Amino acid sequence: MTSHKQYSSATAAQRQRIIERLRNGPLTTLQARAELDVMHPAARVQELRVRGHNIITHWSTEHTGKGRHRVAQYVLLAGGMNG
Repeated sequence: MTSHKQYSSATAAQRQRIIERLRNGPLTTLQARAELDVMHPAARVQELRVRGHNIITHWSTEHTGKGRHRVAQYVLLAGGMNG
């Protein structure tokens, strides 16, 4: 039996998961959805930026097995709040 971690769907909890993950390296939209259970990572990243975090976006085209999609990769840079 496979156990799945339960995450809060509260936006503050989603922001916290994203910022903690970004402190360990880049994060793509697909990773945020699959690993962190954040369905709209772009909105959470924008909220983090408003709160002072220096996060940049790189764009790439990824193959998902069902098609090609433009995917954001978020990177936390030094110089922002807690960055």
